[in-house]
Amino acid sequence: MTLARVFERLAGAEAPVEFTAYDGSRAGVPGADIRFHVRSPHAVSYLVHSPGALGLARAYVSGMIDVSGDMYTALSTMQRVLGDVTPRDKLKVVAAVLGDPLLRAAVTRRLDPPPQEAPFSRVPSWLRHSKRRDAKAISHHYDVSNTFYEWVLGPSMAYTCACYPEENSTLEEAQFHKHDLVAKKIGLRPGMRLLDVGCGWGGMVMHAAKEYGVKALGVTLSKQQAEWAQKAIADRGLSDLAEVRHMDYRDVAEEGFDAVSSIGLTEHIGKANLPGYFSFLYGKLKPGGRMLNHTITRPDNLAPPMKQAGFINRYVFPDGELEGPGYIQSQMNDAGFEIRHQENLREHYARTLKGWCDNLDDHWDEAVEEVGDGIARVWKVYMAGCILGFEQNWIQLHQTLGVKLDENNNAHMPLRPDWGV
Repeated sequence: MTLARVFERLAGAEAPVEFTAYDGSRAGVPGADIRFHVRSPHAVSYLVHSPGALGLARAYVSGMIDVSGDMYTALSTMQRVLGDVTPRDKLKVVAAVLGDPLLRAAVTRRLDPPPQEAPFSRVPSWLRHSKRRDAKAISHHYDVSNTFYEWVLGPSMAYTCACYPEENSTLEEAQFHKHDLVAKKIGLRPGMRLLDVGCGWGGMVMHAAKEYGVKALGVTLSKQQAEWAQKAIADRGLSDLAEVRHMDYRDVAEEGFDAVSSIGLTEHIGKANLPGYFSFLYGKLKPGGRMLNHTITRPDNLAPPMKQAGFINRYVFPDGELEGPGYIQSQMNDAGFEIRHQENLREHYARTLKGWCDNLDDHWDEAVEEVGDGIARVWKVYMAGCILGFEQNWIQLHQTLGVKLDENNNAHMPLRPDWGV
């Protein structure tokens, strides 16, 4: 049986894509906007031996499968046409494939994962987030290439969900608005001190210093991020107010901050460590100080947690853990914070990711030359898949604002939110 015939059995003869394979077989619609090309019979080995979508991802990252056309459209199309395929259907196809000697030889050989994949660990969650292990996990994803990130993220170098104030706002406008929204929610004013944990390339730190005259300290576990941020701070003449350190947030010795921002760090903390994490941040604040937690969440805590053996944990965020917004809020509350506001920016993250996908497409050849074809492919499929995740409510993005009450239980908050949209 040819691979094209296999594809037809799974997706149907009229699937709105063009399918071609190394054996010369074809299926689907010739000249379609989306084209899948299987370059090696060993791609089938990944599909057979890897659970769920991991096999397809491994085959794509390793270059055994090529996808031509918009990746988001390709993934959403295949989700639609393969949505009714059952495990029994897949077993029938595998049985048919084994009739071909070349494919049988490929399928019976279990391939090693592509080198871009982080080793999967069965260490339990409560042991997973030592300082050394967290530093290694962060380095896997963030210490890739600052130049690569400049191309993907754009001038803001903000690798977190933007907030679009208008339908036609650009990615850069939305990232500025996000930082300004955080600044207003935590009530920044000239002369205040801000601690930004998991600060990335220092976007929030520099925004607080430049726009609000705040003395801001950011910390990150990524050495490359810290080096880039410190140079950007100096180049922008903000060294008197802004600083980014390469260090674990748990090693910050200073106290008495007027505000704390955590933008995109909680995903890396781990469920078992959330009580200690929020207690630590609570302890860094002055009475009356505010903390804004901005994190990816899952819609609820009813479904099983994100699979540690899945694509995202193996290729993108090793040891990442997502919790429901209610659980995050409860942990903040139990740490001492009074919760004052929460909002979901799910649709904004889908738009943010689309902007990053467009940037990567615009710099594809340069990106491949900079970081290699495999890593570029990881990013392409990861970001496109996450657009679907946010659009279809598999994942969400919540900002939760808490305040540390003073000794008289005063919150020092306005009667109504004063930070706009």
